[in-house]
Amino acid sequence: MRQHWDESDVKIRPNKKGSRPRTKDRPAYKEATIGRIITVDRGRYTAVVDEGTAQERSVTAVRAKELRRSPIVAGDKVGLVGDISGKPDTLARLIRIEERTNLLRRSADDTDPVERVVVANADYLVIVVAAENPEPRTGFIDRSLVAAFDSGLKPILCITKTDLKHPQWLLDYYRNVDLTILLSKAADGRAPSEQGSEGLDVSLVEQLHTILDGSVSVLLGHSGVGKSTLVNALTGAERATGHVNAVTGRGRHTSSSALALQPRDSKAGTWIIDTPGIRSFGLAHVPVENLVAAFSDLAPGALDCPKGCTHSLTAPNCGLQAYVEAGQAGEAGAERLESLRKLLRVDEQEGDTEKELGNLEH
Repeated sequence: MRQHWDESDVKIRPNKKGSRPRTKDRPAYKEATIGRIITVDRGRYTAVVDEGTAQERSVTAVRAKELRRSPIVAGDKVGLVGDISGKPDTLARLIRIEERTNLLRRSADDTDPVERVVVANADYLVIVVAAENPEPRTGFIDRSLVAAFDSGLKPILCITKTDLKHPQWLLDYYRNVDLTILLSKAADGRAPSEQGSEGLDVSLVEQLHTILDGSVSVLLGHSGVGKSTLVNALTGAERATGHVNAVTGRGRHTSSSALALQPRDSKAGTWIIDTPGIRSFGLAHVPVENLVAAFSDLAPGALDCPKGCTHSLTAPNCGLQAYVEAGQAGEAGAERLESLRKLLRVDEQEGDTEKELGNLEH
């Protein structure tokens, strides 16, 4: 029996790969505009473009799909395409991260292999602690100094609230360390002529402004030490400031995300990055040799250590131990060596799970 066919009887299955095979070659975006990330907020990135010109403006962007697994942080320089006018309700696309000069990183603890990127492309790390309320912890400062050394940042230690208690013991502890230390008093009980607009020594703000001018700097510290107050004095911003809990001795978080701000009357390219107050600074990503080298007052002693020396209390012929015992590391040498050994975790008892993260140490 003869059948009659027409075009409706023809069944064509669609190609699973689509009508046009997808190429693996991605666009180069050679004409992308370069911007500097100044803050990150819930998947939205704020970048400054045409920096240092009359057309300088802030642009909001989202990252391209291929960058989904790449951390993008304050200080990063990125390539932007799309609408980069900076007008309200416009959105650009962030398509690449430019080559970084350095990265300030930390881990959740000393055993966590996952790195947390804090900021990128910075020059200085300003470690802010209070002389009292909350009490400074050398463990946290030492960790910050190691992180700065490992990242290639120049460290500055800024001690606030010195009117409450003079930090002589802290100055003695770091006397032989290659470290710039600046002191600041609070406004209470001082004449207005001696105060800055934010209740800080005018001289401190002027010193920091001179040192940091023309550079990108990161301020790091526990909550309640006056970090946001210092940022406000340098930049004229109005970052929220908090107080220290009288029971726990800890500050209240007032900064929820890193934010880059431009200081007043500064050179183009000067940025101050305020980071959220942190309670710990893990160093799982830092090699042992960098841990030792970061202790500039002890490092020369390691040159006399035998190959494979663990630098522990029981390590035979440890050059660090002999260096300290000879008094070459100064009066605080023994304490400094103890701090280094805590970071190296060489004298922990088997099964000891206590984590020394700087918030538990004096």
